[in-house]
Amino acid sequence: MNQRNLTLLTDFYELTMMQGYFKEQNANETVIFDAFYRVNPNGNGYAICAGLEQVIEYVENLHFDKEDVDYLRSTGMFEEDFLEYLANFKFSGDIYAIPEGTVVFPREPLIKVVAPIMEAQLVETAILNIINHQSLIATKTARVVHAAQGDGIMEFGLRRAQGPDAGIYGARAAMIAGCIGTSNVLAGQMFDVPIKGTHAHSWIMSFPDELSAFRAYAKLYPSACILLVDTYDTLKSGVPNAIKVFQEMKDAGIPLTFYGIRLDSGDLAYLSKKAKEMLDEAGFSDAVISASNDLDEYLIDSLKIQGATINSWGVGTNMITSKDCPSFGGVYKLAAVMDKQTGKFIPKIKLSENAEKITNPGNKTIYRIYQKDTGKIIADLICLAEEQFDSKNSLLLFDPIETWKKTHLAPNSYTLRELLIPVFKGGTCIYHSPKVMDIQAYCRKELDTLWDESRRLINPHEVHVDLSNELWHVKNQLLDSYHYGE
Repeated sequence: MNQRNLTLLTDFYELTMMQGYFKEQNANETVIFDAFYRVNPNGNGYAICAGLEQVIEYVENLHFDKEDVDYLRSTGMFEEDFLEYLANFKFSGDIYAIPEGTVVFPREPLIKVVAPIMEAQLVETAILNIINHQSLIATKTARVVHAAQGDGIMEFGLRRAQGPDAGIYGARAAMIAGCIGTSNVLAGQMFDVPIKGTHAHSWIMSFPDELSAFRAYAKLYPSACILLVDTYDTLKSGVPNAIKVFQEMKDAGIPLTFYGIRLDSGDLAYLSKKAKEMLDEAGFSDAVISASNDLDEYLIDSLKIQGATINSWGVGTNMITSKDCPSFGGVYKLAAVMDKQTGKFIPKIKLSENAEKITNPGNKTIYRIYQKDTGKIIADLICLAEEQFDSKNSLLLFDPIETWKKTHLAPNSYTLRELLIPVFKGGTCIYHSPKVMDIQAYCRKELDTLWDESRRLINPHEVHVDLSNELWHVKNQLLDSYHYGE
């Protein structure tokens, strides 16, 4: 698929600020911006980072066409010397990011941009647009997959997504977080992921009767014969007719490699249990019982508790839109400005009367701390980029707000992993994005590093994101340096 030029996919004020920097002669001032989020979506205990591949495509194709420059000229807001600069624009900075499929937590930088301030400012909106959407859908999907307890989840949301891009990249995010396939054929082609689906009620209704429709479908797709049984009467018509077709296939020597029924309405717990009894009695105990119909993680969890015999789930609207939490809330904040004389970064902080909106200053990185014997996450540690830690030494962790809450890790009782990796250096991409199904395998391992308490759907345990002692002191020194009312 040809890459689109998304350079003007930005907020107008990014461009007016760029011209301001240009005119103020600080266009080449190197800065650091962090993209992060403050609260886990969906009441979850974690999030799944997704969208980096599209960020890379965006940055690599970042340029102003003649038509773009002409359009900006037509607004009457930009001067010719600045427009000339835009005509030759190319991103020249560095970008660090947490790999897609990684389990992440609030306040830690998912992407760090180190670049001249004009360049770093321009990319803000598109980075947030891409990362916010895909991370949101990946997180929602991870909840749905967890609720299914090992059953396959199929992404069926294209027709309810908010437009083509949301459907395509939402499907990608859903696959990263654990779906076994998507109904979205274009997403299947673009990302080389499995495509799945059965048939609609209209297929049944277009035939003289239900049995004829089932027979025709089975003849066309004998190795993937999932029959929709609720068009007329699920238990009196749909399931008996499906059983009749399965028996005819068996008698004809056609291997029943993948077959079963789909329920799309009614009391799914009751109907699935009755259908299972009928299928078992007829000798088709290995038939798949799949379900759709406005499913989400809570309904799937409830159906599991009720003993529903469903073992395959098609989830659409609630997952592709993250209906109960429609935004991820990621933000992009200035963290440091380089001193031109020393070449060192000067930490910058954003203050707020809301404590959660006060930013963490400086050039930072993140270390994930694992319990050595289990491989489970103990905490994440945000620190200054130059700080080094060694698991052979003891480590003291403390809550950056309630500092009396401390955890002491003994030497050799934990392992460390730095999360941010270099993606662009000097404007050149040095990172190769894995295939989506490889990211999915990585994401599965990431989710296994969470304790069960952090994965529960309601009131999950919070994984602590701490600041290093040095970063904590830098932050508090900056806070103390501001005097109000003077």
